[in-house]
Amino acid sequence: MEKKVNLLVVDDNVGLTSNIKQYFSSHSSIKVVNTCSSGKDALDFMLNYPDKYDMILMDILIPGIDGLEILEELKAKDIIKQIIIMSSYKKDYTIKKVAAYNVSYYMLKPISMESLEKRIMDLSNEEDIVDEEVIDNVTLAVSNLLHSLGMPSHIKGYQYIRESIMMMYDNPSMVGGITKEIYPEIAEKFDTTSSRVERAIRHAIEVSWNRGDYDLMEEIFGNSVDYDRAKPTNSEFIATIADKLRVDKKLIMA
Repeated sequence: MEKKVNLLVVDDNVGLTSNIKQYFSSHSSIKVVNTCSSGKDALDFMLNYPDKYDMILMDILIPGIDGLEILEELKAKDIIKQIIIMSSYKKDYTIKKVAAYNVSYYMLKPISMESLEKRIMDLSNEEDIVDEEVIDNVTLAVSNLLHSLGMPSHIKGYQYIRESIMMMYDNPSMVGGITKEIYPEIAEKFDTTSSRVERAIRHAIEVSWNRGDYDLMEEIFGNSVDYDRAKPTNSEFIATIADKLRVDKKLIMA
């Protein structure tokens, strides 16, 4: 890549912004051009210096003007930039609200620098800026889908399943390697064991199966869905959702 991606980082967590700036300080393709800890400072920079940044990394909950207000203002001013939301806030309403704007990814904290780097590079290598009416966003799509299936986001299995689906989405060949590939990688990322990952995912699927939207389950898993039927295995659940997302490459979030 010949030209560096210029990042504007907006977060009131000074430690996080410092880590991001340090991580990319010697990167060949990514450069942090500015960091802002308040919504007002961020919006002023965005509106006054639109040519100085290519991509925005931003939390939703920031002092002063919050992230949603900033997104609304950018849309009103017709300023189109690639945007990654990074937040620990995962209410359904907020996630769906964000999807109405020009947002490319919604990443839930804590965020690894390696994952962030991959998302930035994925976006920077796209030929066209993401259409503001269409969110090609696997993370956001998975989060919405799991919520709709009745899976609570506070349980450990939710995080593990979300990561597993994204891994299988990116690499379909992993469908036969959930035990040898996916579990160990998830365990390493969350500092736990493969067996605990497997149990947590199984529990999360059970919760979802008992309280989820029957019509949505029928749509995803087929006409064989029956509450008296045994729930799908971990591998079946993850692979089926990953396959659905691959088929729907362009996802419009209502």
